[in-house]
Amino acid sequence: MKPSKTIGKLLAWGAALCLAVTSLSAPAVMAQNAPLRAEVDSGVIEPMPIAIQIGSADGSDIGSKISSVVMADLERSGFFKPINPAAFIEQSVDINASPTFASWKTINAQALANGMARVDAEGRLTVDFRLWDVFSERQLLGQSLTATPENWRRVAHKIADAIYERLTGEEGYFDTRIVFVAESGGRGNRIKRLAIMDQDGANPSYLTDGSYKVMTPRFSADSQEVAYMVLREDSARIFIFNIETGRQESVGQIQGMVFSPRFSPDGTKLAYSVAQGGNTDIYLMDLRSRATTRLTRDPAIDTSASFSADGSKIVFNSDRGGSPQIYTMNLDGSGVKRISFGGGIYSTPVYSPKGDLIAFTKQQGGRFSIGVMSPDGSGERLLTSSYLEEGPTWAPNGRYIMFFREPPGAMPSLWMVEVSGRIERPVPYSGGASDPAWSPRLK
Repeated sequence: MKPSKTIGKLLAWGAALCLAVTSLSAPAVMAQNAPLRAEVDSGVIEPMPIAIQIGSADGSDIGSKISSVVMADLERSGFFKPINPAAFIEQSVDINASPTFASWKTINAQALANGMARVDAEGRLTVDFRLWDVFSERQLLGQSLTATPENWRRVAHKIADAIYERLTGEEGYFDTRIVFVAESGGRGNRIKRLAIMDQDGANPSYLTDGSYKVMTPRFSADSQEVAYMVLREDSARIFIFNIETGRQESVGQIQGMVFSPRFSPDGTKLAYSVAQGGNTDIYLMDLRSRATTRLTRDPAIDTSASFSADGSKIVFNSDRGGSPQIYTMNLDGSGVKRISFGGGIYSTPVYSPKGDLIAFTKQQGGRFSIGVMSPDGSGERLLTSSYLEEGPTWAPNGRYIMFFREPPGAMPSLWMVEVSGRIERPVPYSGGASDPAWSPRLK
């Protein structure tokens, strides 16, 4: 398959993603009080008021644009409440001096991220920023980031990641991408294209032209490849798309209907299902030798394989017990164990990157829900519920789950929920979208 003509922008964008990050020391020694920390595991979430003030040394609007993206990232996390810049008392930014903390205390900012952006004569973008604990009057973080000007949004996501990590103690997730199925047209003539965008909905690009339907895209561990299913009138095949080169390659001729591909954590294997002769089983392919191993042999529908974080286990969906339920097995297919017993129909299980939870879709009582359970099946919790929603995918920090929701008679759209269920937000993409997959953190 030839690369779609629509990916030129994506490839150009992906060719210049290198970011240099260095640390900045504090301009002065500040009082050492108790560390500022956003509470992410408390019973009630009170978002932390934070001020973001990044200026531009060259008179452009690059600083304000970066500030806007950082504010939007932090606000969508649910743990921060960015303060409107119109309320700022101190308007000037001197990256080499301490802020006037009294001015920021007056507007109730608990944290302040200030900085300066500039594009030099060689066309290089540099952003120096510092994170301050306003009430203890001390610097928490200082960094200098360098990139090409067209990658200013990635610089903003990097800054948001650094702030999130320092104030929550968890890994950030903003410098990531989402691959998904972009949907358009009527229900009887739905066009489904492979698409990719930043996690905040920016920079959408379409990787296939819509002449055939795509389903269930999944990232590799290095975010450079996407495995997906191509559905035509007479066949279903699995392809791998290389984001760096734009090359699309079939994994080979496989007898039967193939679907639900997923990479192993080390990127060397691909699990998928094959429907043949009235039976559906899970297979494992070594992507280097293309040798395949059949993992399940039960006369049932076994599908939706997902690897544990260490690659030693696979969770999957099977109706071998009479209705679709969640099972786990070892990488070689041994040790099959049912783990869902909560009633209803379970599907699309996926291990958390942390290995502590499995997300799933549950259908019961005429509604669909996104839930989580421990790998042994205990502690089941439903996070969100609606007329139709499914297809959970984890943020790389294991804190958020993205899925798609389809109201009656409407197009599907992407949503995000925090693992406790307390924070639920739509993903900013204007078109129809389904089958999301969240990338690891970009390098």
